[in-house]
Amino acid sequence: MSKSIGSMIDHTVLKADTNEAQIVKLCEEARDYRFASVCVNPTWVKKSAELLAGSGVDVCTVVGFPLGASTPETKAFETTNAIENGATEIDMVLNIGALKDNNDSLVKEDMVAVVKAAKGKALTKVILETCLLTDEEKIRACEIALEAGLDYVKTSTGFSTGNATVEDVALMRKTVGNKAGVKASGGVRSLEDAKAMVDAGATRIGASAGVAIVDGEKVESDY
Repeated sequence: MSKSIGSMIDHTVLKADTNEAQIVKLCEEARDYRFASVCVNPTWVKKSAELLAGSGVDVCTVVGFPLGASTPETKAFETTNAIENGATEIDMVLNIGALKDNNDSLVKEDMVAVVKAAKGKALTKVILETCLLTDEEKIRACEIALEAGLDYVKTSTGFSTGNATVEDVALMRKTVGNKAGVKASGGVRSLEDAKAMVDAGATRIGASAGVAIVDGEKVESDY
């Protein structure tokens, strides 16, 4: 089970003080453990793509991160630039304020801008930041994501007031059905945590603890 979960992990380092040595280690671990991808900040995309060339491990990066409050045009540019540098997966942050204002047209415009910029070049995920949303808002965000053509809905940035929960993953899976993937991220620190998320419907796990998860250990830190 741990090996199969390994192939679902986006091995993640997103802290502001991340240095090149940490990126090299991240990519080496991703190669060795055959993780789905590494998830890094945009400044590290090019280096990660070089380190992982020919490995079968994708390079994922974040857009509008971690607040989601930049414009659709900015997110589209970030997406295009990341893809030019070698990213093959894009995790964008939802415009949370727009969703809470019931400005669903802006929420969708924001998502579509990224989907269009990535079309045919990179897989797309939208981070809902579930800890800031009501269940109704989570459902609405998932429905808009399907309309916009996102490949995945994702729980959390790992930088807000809460992390992924089994309940949120189950709600998101129920809402998107088999039309999109569900990524659980933030606070997944052990094999037990990861299994619970997969059982609830997750098809990807975002974690800095990827090695510990596969090795059956537990760590206290996140992203």
